Amino acid sequence: MDAYEIPSSDLCVTEETIKKSRFITYLAHTEGTEAARLFVRQIKELHPDARHHCWAWVAGAPDDSQQLGFSDDGEPSGTAGKPMLAQLMGSGLGEVTTVVVRYYGGIMLGTGGLVKAYGGGVRTGLSVLSRQTKVPMQEFKLCCDYGQLSEIERMLELHRGQIIRSDYQADITLMLALPYGQVDDFEQHLTDFSRGKLLLQRVDQPPLSC
Repeated sequence: MDAYEIPSSDLCVTEETIKKSRFITYLAHTEGTEAARLFVRQIKELHPDARHHCWAWVAGAPDDSQQLGFSDDGEPSGTAGKPMLAQLMGSGLGEVTTVVVRYYGGIMLGTGGLVKAYGGGVRTGLSVLSRQTKVPMQEFKLCCDYGQLSEIERMLELHRGQIIRSDYQADITLMLALPYGQVDDFEQHLTDFSRGKLLLQRVDQPPLSC
């Protein structure tokens, strides 16, 4: 699973008036579809008198087609949500949701005008949105003794991993996070260091005894 860009700020807002209709574009970091739905609801509550609240999201990694969504919210089919989603997908961003709020100004824009207004609003927002890189991580459990800890910490630094939690008892139980692309190399390093005695356990596997 490769690294990808996500929004680095909580909220980005841009606005444009087109033929007396007011278009307000919101962009936000939303990790997962539940967070995306919540953000859409929040914007609707913020603008209860608006005519339309059109939205689109790429709620996971950019290549995860299971976490895409969009809605025209009463605009003619294909004129709002779809061009908004196209802008998000073209940006390469993941974990992002956009909502474009329209206050109708009394002048119809036509199909092409709507596509331009909604897609253009998202494009403008994306142009000023701050970004950061997310490296997908996989979680593991590792049991070790106290004399092995310093070398494990050194290996984690080498492979860009991190310790999430530590439990110090007779032995040490560590919860680790490693970049997907570093797991195999870290495991090999761990095997060489411990002569096969230390084993990584994925958190979704049945527990191993320490």
